Amino acid sequence: MEINKILEKLPYSKQFLFVDSLSNIDENGVTGSFHFCEDLEFYKGHFKQFPVTPGVILTECCAQIGLVCLGIFLLSEEPDSNLDNLTVAFSGSEMEFYLPVYPGETVFVHSEKDYFRFNKLKCKVKMYNTSKELVCKGELAGMIKNSANGR
Repeated sequence: MEINKILEKLPYSKQFLFVDSLSNIDENGVTGSFHFCEDLEFYKGHFKQFPVTPGVILTECCAQIGLVCLGIFLLSEEPDSNLDNLTVAFSGSEMEFYLPVYPGETVFVHSEKDYFRFNKLKCKVKMYNTSKELVCKGELAGMIKNSANGR
């Protein structure tokens, strides 16, 4: 499946989309990036005088790139796949944070598939900044499937 098609299938809109691009994807993993623009709404209230990206948003970025994009790719490889009504459910995370991400920074997420069985995907993810320093890492799990009614 083409990278642009994967991005089109993401079930998020601009206000909650944390994927700008994917540079590599195959059955074993994915690498992608996101730029945290300075005008994102959550920066206004997360440390008013010194904004920093919340850990939950960094986790979401890792999940969107490392879990959902990879899940879409893996589902597309199955016979008779139809990705018109995707249902995504985040089922677990264990993350460790090492460095802050400030407004205006770009991050790179690399995900390696641990397993994909019965529509459950578990991955090991790492996020790096532009200096190639490790920002955070962990394990994420979720369910992704095509649902006839979209629920």
